[in-house]
Amino acid sequence: MSWRPDRALLTAAVVIILDQWTKWLAFSQLSPADSESILPGVSLGQTRNEGIAFGVFAGKPWIVFSLMGVALAVLLWFYVRHRGRSGLWLATGLLLGGAIGNAIDRISLGYVRDFIELPHFPSFNIADVAITFGVIVLVLTVEQHQPEETDDEPVKD
Repeated sequence: MSWRPDRALLTAAVVIILDQWTKWLAFSQLSPADSESILPGVSLGQTRNEGIAFGVFAGKPWIVFSLMGVALAVLLWFYVRHRGRSGLWLATGLLLGGAIGNAIDRISLGYVRDFIELPHFPSFNIADVAITFGVIVLVLTVEQHQPEETDDEPVKD
């Protein structure tokens, strides 16, 4: 049997490449003070995020990396144990790619580059989008495979 690349790993690689490329574009084409409107209500700009999820744990990289490491270890353990579940490869690839995309920034720069701006919402990037959709797909995948409760069980006295 020949080796075949895992769909989750291929998805993660696509997310990482797209994330790093779009961050490079945004940060090389815009000055820090610029905000470029691309659609009504959507702008591109430069934001440096030292924390996670809306800046939580900013200035505490050891907490950020610890939480990320634990979350990825649990995700990979779950993926290996339940690999045949429909959609789990997509959730794993999106989450892994998003986490690695942001980790590349944290390790090389000390912060994450965010550039997509919406009104009344913190700036974000492609890795954040992948993580968000990855969580949604993961929840749907887990919920889809939960054993159904039945009312047919005998009543115990």
